[in-house]
Parts: sequence; structure tokens; C-alpha cells
Amino acid sequence: MNRILVVHRDRLALERLETLLLNRADLQITLTDTIDAAMQHLGRSSPGLVLLCLPLAGTPGRDAVAAFHSVEPRMPVVVLSSEGGADETIQVIKAGAFDCLLEPYDEDDLLNVIAQGLEAGRLMRSPVAISQPDTTTAGEAIIGRSKPIQEISKAIGRVSPTDATVLIRGASGTGKELVARAIYQHSTRADGPFVVVNCVAIPEALLESELFGFERGAFTGAVKRRIGKVEQADGGTLFLDEIGDVPLPIQAKLLRLLEDRKIERIGGRDPIPVNVRILAATNRDLEAAIEEESFRSDLFYRLSVVPIHLPPLADRPDDLPILSDYFMERFALGLGVRNPGLAAEAYPVLCAHSWPGNVRELANLMEQCLIFSRGQRVGPETVEQLLRGTREQPAEPLQQFDEALAKGLRQALTGSSPNLLETITDRVIRRTIAETLRHTDGNRTRAARLLGVSRPTLLAKMRKYGLT
Repeated sequence: MNRILVVHRDRLALERLETLLLNRADLQITLTDTIDAAMQHLGRSSPGLVLLCLPLAGTPGRDAVAAFHSVEPRMPVVVLSSEGGADETIQVIKAGAFDCLLEPYDEDDLLNVIAQGLEAGRLMRSPVAISQPDTTTAGEAIIGRSKPIQEISKAIGRVSPTDATVLIRGASGTGKELVARAIYQHSTRADGPFVVVNCVAIPEALLESELFGFERGAFTGAVKRRIGKVEQADGGTLFLDEIGDVPLPIQAKLLRLLEDRKIERIGGRDPIPVNVRILAATNRDLEAAIEEESFRSDLFYRLSVVPIHLPPLADRPDDLPILSDYFMERFALGLGVRNPGLAAEAYPVLCAHSWPGNVRELANLMEQCLIFSRGQRVGPETVEQLLRGTREQPAEPLQQFDEALAKGLRQALTGSSPNLLETITDRVIRRTIAETLRHTDGNRTRAARLLGVSRPTLLAKMRKYGLT
């Protein structure tokens, strides 16, 4: 369970916050009403996030944030301010706060920021080993002894101490985020923030304000100034995942960021200098996108100062034994079960598979093997059966879904619906999320896990499609 530390001078307000967080989120909460009490708690334990409510008697917000980071530099601090304005927001963000909300705040906004902060903290503090599996913890690692993995490990070692921009390329599931986190954790900015922006998960209309922020009155609904992700990453690293899906107008602003190290908030006039390192990742063919004029060539060259290409798992058959053993041990620790291991006869079955889902597919398979093996050594029959999907994803329900969808499409095609592809896609996504939430009784964490997305991504899509 995620643990957070709440600091508020008003005991009644503390209790209201506790009620909100307990009723709406899966959190373990510690309440304190002074900085001293909070620092003593940090000395005894390490929460996933601090929720700092301002003002606090005798302690400016920026000093309070700095005090927390002096104990744990990678711990996200979310600030709630009841009296401060735009200046205080800027000061606490510059001091390293993950985000700052002004009261009166929207409860869903607060819960979303807390979820994003907890995820950011996990990414910053979960170590990524490079080609050194650790069998004593359930940590993450870039595993393999094949030549491609050796070259990637060397590239990470060479580029990490620099501030060079890195473009990480590879198919979905090859481990691009792990490479980005390894670069961050071995860099000189490892004590600074690591801010992840999934460019494809944020609606296009919101992506610009999410990245660059906005001034009060910049557009309808902009009732107060908002600091964007780029400024939140000041002094640290900004990871732009799925950069190939960024719209052209925002690409121009990213280019300016890379060239001038300056941004402008929406509705702002003055350039804002930022000290941030850019890492980017994509599974798209950017050269083809440049030919199609959907991606800027100048941005491409600025991003790929150091390119790192991750090969598909099918091109790394020599790594399958060490990867499968690593995942079996890792998931056994996580599930609290004994690791029976794979029978030698199972490895040829793994090597014969094409692995369209790459490393992520292998990890899922090993977790299923542990669940269905019942403590027995996993043989080739079990592996083949799970690869065919006969256990968790029987073909019949999916075939029924395809038939129902085809029938609905035939009916829709007889009408005159505009933007049919977009309309159908939105309906399918919305219904899928709604039914998953119904299946989990509204538990968003479980729903995100079933859908194969992060909790912040699920929350963003719920907002997009008006789901509560």
C-alpha cells in the first residue's frame, strides 16, 4: 500500500484530508501538524509522497520543500496552498515541489496529482540494474548477455554522465522506459526530479498546457496560473514517452526548448529559462513520419544527439534463458511463492515463439507460469498452453466481441455518421474502461492493471471520456 505523509497546521483540515484520501484512494496516511514532527517521521520511515499544506508558521514553503529533499531528494512533495498566489507557486516549484495546487482545489485534481506523484516517486527510487540480476529483491533490470544488450549497456554508461539529449527507439515492450530511468539514475541529475510525460495518453487539446503550463486567463477555465511538466523537471530530467505522437504545433515549442532552454506558458509573454535534460522515446518510424510531414526533421536531429535502439526480443534468443529465470524469480518474490523454475525442455518452446509483445510479453508469461504451475517445475506443455492463451484469454469471448463489433459497424455504415473511425474508436475505449471499472467495483488501481496501463493514464482517459 502507498504511504503518504500529510503536513497541515489545522487539525480539522487534517482530518478532512484524511477522510478524503482514505475514502477515495488506496493510501496509508500519517498526519503531522508541524515541520519538526514531519522531519522526525521521515527519520523513522520513508513515505512515498509528502502532501505539504501551506502556510506553516515560521517556515516559508520553499524552505519546507528544501528541508524534505535534504532528507530524501527523490521523494515527491505536493504542495497545497491556502493563502499563497502565483509567486509562491513558482517558488515551491523551483525548490523542487512535484506540483502545487491552490485552494479551493478540486478533489479529483488533488487525487490525480497524488497518483502521479506516487508513480513519479516509484520511478525515481526503484533502481534499474544493468545486466546484473538481483535475486534478493523484486527490482527491475536491463537483462541480457547478447551483443545488442552489451552495446546498450555501454551506451548508457557513456551518455549518463553527460547532459546530451537521448532518443530511445524500439517496438512496444522492449524496455524503453527502463533505459531512460537507468540513464537518469546514473546521471549527475539523479538527485533531481524525473518527470515522465506519456505524450500519447494526454488528449491533444491538453498536451500543450500539461507540458508548458498556462497563465491565469489564458483561456476559458484558466482561473489560476498552472506550472507545466517542463518547469516541474527544472534541475532534473524530462522523459517524453511516445514523442512521435506529438502534434506539429507542440513540436515547434519543444524545438525551442531544446535549442534555447526556454519556454513560454500559454498566455505568457516572457520567456522562462529552464535547466532540464531531455530523454525521449518512440516506437514510430520517425524517418517515415518526416517524409509524411507529420514530424519535424529539425526536431528529430535535436532529439537524436545520442540514439539508442532497442532490438525486438525475437532478435535476442540467447537472452531468453536468463530473462525468463530473472522474471520467474522476481515474480516469485512479489507473489510470495516458491520459484519452481522452468524445465530445460521449455526453452526451445520460448525460442520458437515470435514474441510480438517483446520483453513485456515474456514477463507476463513467466508470471502466468508461476500462477498456474502450483509449485511444480514448469514444463513445455504449460508454456505452449499459455502462449496459445487458452488459460486467461479464451478465444470464444473475443470472437463474440468481434462479431458484435462487426454487426454494429455494418449498421453504422448504412447511416451518415461523420468521422466514423474516431467515433467508433472513442466508443470502444470508453465502453472498455467503463466495463473494467464496473468489473473492479470502481477500484482504479486494479482496473489500470487489467487494462495494462498506468493509473495516471487511466485517470486521464477517464477525464477525457467523462467517466467517474
